Amino acid sequence: MATTAGDAHIATVPSGPSGKGNSADPAAAWVVQKFGGTSVGKFLDNIVDQVVPQYLPTSNLVLVCSARSGSTKSTGTTNLLLRAASEALAPAPSSRPGSVPPTPGGPLSLSSRSRSSFYSPGPSRSASPGPGMSSSVDSLRKLSLSRDEPEFAATVDLLKAEHMKAVEEAVKNEEIRKEVEEDIERDIEGLREFLHAAQIIDEISPRSKDAIVGLGERLACRIVVATLKDRGVPAELVSLEGIIDAFVEGDLAGNEVNSLDQGFYDRLAKRLGERLRECEDRVPVVTGFFGPVPGSLLRNVGRGYTDLCAALCAVGLAASELQVWKEVDGIFTADPRKVATARLIPIITPDEAAELTYYGSEVIHPFTMEQVIRAAIPIRIKNVMNPLGSGTVIYPDAPTPTPSTAPGTPAAEQQNAFAAGLTNTNTPTVVQLAANGYHGPSRARKLPTAVTVKDGILVLNVHSNRKTISHGFLARIFGTLDRYGVVVDLISTSEVHVSMAIHDSIGKRVIDRLLGELRLIGTVDVHRGMAIVSLVGKAMKHTVGIAGKMFTVLASGNVNIEMISQGASEINISCVVEERDAVKAMNIIHQACLNIAPSQGLSSGPWLF
Repeated sequence: MATTAGDAHIATVPSGPSGKGNSADPAAAWVVQKFGGTSVGKFLDNIVDQVVPQYLPTSNLVLVCSARSGSTKSTGTTNLLLRAASEALAPAPSSRPGSVPPTPGGPLSLSSRSRSSFYSPGPSRSASPGPGMSSSVDSLRKLSLSRDEPEFAATVDLLKAEHMKAVEEAVKNEEIRKEVEEDIERDIEGLREFLHAAQIIDEISPRSKDAIVGLGERLACRIVVATLKDRGVPAELVSLEGIIDAFVEGDLAGNEVNSLDQGFYDRLAKRLGERLRECEDRVPVVTGFFGPVPGSLLRNVGRGYTDLCAALCAVGLAASELQVWKEVDGIFTADPRKVATARLIPIITPDEAAELTYYGSEVIHPFTMEQVIRAAIPIRIKNVMNPLGSGTVIYPDAPTPTPSTAPGTPAAEQQNAFAAGLTNTNTPTVVQLAANGYHGPSRARKLPTAVTVKDGILVLNVHSNRKTISHGFLARIFGTLDRYGVVVDLISTSEVHVSMAIHDSIGKRVIDRLLGELRLIGTVDVHRGMAIVSLVGKAMKHTVGIAGKMFTVLASGNVNIEMISQGASEINISCVVEERDAVKAMNIIHQACLNIAPSQGLSSGPWLF
């Protein structure tokens, strides 16, 4: 029996298939692995028994985890937390007949101590030390003044039951299991009392909502840490609620309006790297939620903040690779569920990956990708159900120095190593990329990379009533779209006519009001049930006739084109077709433009297993 370093009360770690943690060699490479909610919720055994042992003890691992998924989308942890927060703002039970009213003069606001008891991970023996961890939830319990069960109670109970069941299935060691169950119990009860308090004051601020949603990552990470210990791998929960300090905030301290700038993310990456190195041989399991940020994390970053956290961890550690583990083998030339001949793409540029994300393929958020690529750190998309697969590498294409990659910094050293081909042997070097048509004389034979479809599109055609001059016509249209927060996926314009493709997920009331204002500008036609078909490839601008071939095969397949657009970068050619024709369009474009004869196949390289 081995014992983890730290508190004397920490449960012993039994010998397992690995029995080893991170490397003691200071020169060992860091690998940051990000696992999504479905991977953590349904494939935890694969993670701890197959994925993690591949890299220990020769590398240093960091695991960044999203909140667990549920049996259905509505029972996923994040959705349950958001539902509980919404239910807490429903009419309080005290307003119902027969309920006990609040005590006059009772607490009507959340004190700093009350907030810290929920925001901090509590005195967990599996958690890393952090500010406010000795606080209790006693002050919040005093705010539960009604004898009736609040509406959110059932949701919180379901959240607790889901996580307790997961612990029971994953952790066999009784001592470790009891410890993590106590930690989860404390977290859940802290949430319950926080929601009681929020219900009394009838308010949940943006930062409080951040903290509520962030609890999901903490609960998931507790289970991952306990499961690793159960397998004999020393692990440490790194809860990041207190990671953002005055140094990280910089000039943004107290700013609730402006967006977070790049300097904020650079400082945060540095602080994350310092914190993770403190774990020594223990494998850090990091919460994707990195604490309250100026202006709210959900508002400034959105629900993809776990990916961003993993990217910043990789930058702070100058990692050799960021791995994003999903339930697919990587990025394909088309959706393999719809195109039988779709193939796995071994390497792809960041620009291509960003275009695929924008137009329907769930790869990785472009802003998250930018943080890693600017530090010359490759991103690998891998399958948690097929850990030995090579996946797809998003490689840094012609990295250029940035303020955060000044000479002598870890990021700059990483860029130099990439250019020299000295990074992870499974990552393509510049020479190998040239052999695959991304650089040099072989570029002429590089075909488009992928074709993708984005369903649920609505097309708006606005024709000027000629009472306004052309520049005023466009200005009024874009100003109207901005007021309603409408994002345009594709646009095609002339002097007096604008065609726009937008996602048809906007509420009917918003659409009706938007159309009403646009009709003051000109005649408006609406076409629903459309889809965007995009052909993506960085080398397309060097390929004569690719657009002609794409539209010719669509015409031969009797697919009508409603709208055509090509970006200034010339990385993608997109068109709008009827949604019922989208799968046919994707298949015939893939057959005509992306099928590679055996003699034209990609050059082999050490990144292909």
